[in-house]
Amino acid sequence: MATELKKKYGLLTAICMVVGIVVGSGVFFKAEAILKVTGGNLKLGILAWIIGGIIMIICAYTFSIMATKYEKVNGVVDYAEAAVGEKYAYLVGWFLTTIYYPTLTMALAWLSAQFTLIVFNQPIPDKSALTFALAGFYLIGSYAMNALSPIIAGKFQVSTTFIKLIPLSLMAIVGTIYGLTSENGCTVENFANAVSPDVLTSLGIDAPASNFAAILSAVCATVFAYEGWIIATSINAEIKDAKKNLPRALVIGAFIIVAIYVFYYVGLAGAIPNAEMMAGGQAGAKTAFATVFGKFMGTGIFVFVIISCLGTLNGLMLGCTRGLYSLSSRGRGPAPHIFATVDKNTNMPSNSSIFGLLLCSAWLLFFYFVLTGGRDNGHILGSFAFDPTEIPIVTIYPFYIPIFFKMMLDKNFKGFNRFVAPLLAVAGSAFMVFAAIRAHGPTIPGYLIIFAIVMLIGIAFMKKKDISESKA
Repeated sequence: MATELKKKYGLLTAICMVVGIVVGSGVFFKAEAILKVTGGNLKLGILAWIIGGIIMIICAYTFSIMATKYEKVNGVVDYAEAAVGEKYAYLVGWFLTTIYYPTLTMALAWLSAQFTLIVFNQPIPDKSALTFALAGFYLIGSYAMNALSPIIAGKFQVSTTFIKLIPLSLMAIVGTIYGLTSENGCTVENFANAVSPDVLTSLGIDAPASNFAAILSAVCATVFAYEGWIIATSINAEIKDAKKNLPRALVIGAFIIVAIYVFYYVGLAGAIPNAEMMAGGQAGAKTAFATVFGKFMGTGIFVFVIISCLGTLNGLMLGCTRGLYSLSSRGRGPAPHIFATVDKNTNMPSNSSIFGLLLCSAWLLFFYFVLTGGRDNGHILGSFAFDPTEIPIVTIYPFYIPIFFKMMLDKNFKGFNRFVAPLLAVAGSAFMVFAAIRAHGPTIPGYLIIFAIVMLIGIAFMKKKDISESKA
């Protein structure tokens, strides 16, 4: 066994990592959710996509500044260590490994399974045992690809990135044209009028208390759609000329993502009325594609949506499998001499990969109970029934804030890069936290208890150990 990863990914793969991890899942998952929290107000929804995108771009740019200086084994952990210190970096890495990576990854497996079943017209697939069984299958398949052949996984990431742009681009272009020129087009109507309160009531949706409240909830919903770009930094030790290529990938990828999301959302609005999109749930996107392209072709294009989600799952698993390795390579965490090893045949941290798969499976089981535990007579999980597709993801932003503040004290950075960019990133991160508290207030305490328990377990393994005697 070895303890070092080889340089094997170029700029194109790095950009595809950023775009591929983010694009292709949340935009389908959260489109109708954002319509619901804004009361069917398309303009507020677009504003939320733009605000969430701006925050992502600012944070990505700020981290790209750090990426020009530091290159080790896990970007964000490296930056936390350089800016704040080794122990803080360990806590960031532990959170990423045990909560952030696995919750994102299991959510993508669940989405991939759900969209697969939608193609076969399965009823209410989001809560079914079949969905979660298929999600488990997708998790294992993605793990196997990354663990046994990382080169194939990298090529799969590049190919699926381009494939996933097909349905998004088609809907953005053709959907907009259809919405503006067809007699059945909905663009003007959807932009001009929000869904009426009576229709919202009939759909079982509460009208937002105010436009401000709607924006906060909608921006919080976009966090799942936009998040994941930071995982691309987990392979910076494997990117050729990482100090140049990783910053380029972060910034270029972020702008591509925002443009794709906004134009897709506009195109979607041209296909079907907002109320119909909201009523359709996750199947709403399929209905929109069938409306614009016809039932047969629309279903065929929707298959690309599934491929898109699987590509995102692959990128997330690529980061997830390296989580514990990034800690163990620093001599911290449980049994670092075991989890810091790299298989000489596959050049993958095999033990870390298995641990990541087990964590994804555990969070998938938790999510199953969240969705099926009931609400009318109390939830089976009680106050611990929080949404693992949003709250854990937002938690990364408080971890960013000390890093951004410390950047302003680093004299190696100058002018805009030293003061303005980190300060804007702090403001964006704080806004995300505020939005999450407003949107998920009642379930935040339960999540914080679980978060505290997980972090305390991590602290128990914080002490640094010597791994120099790990066998090759």
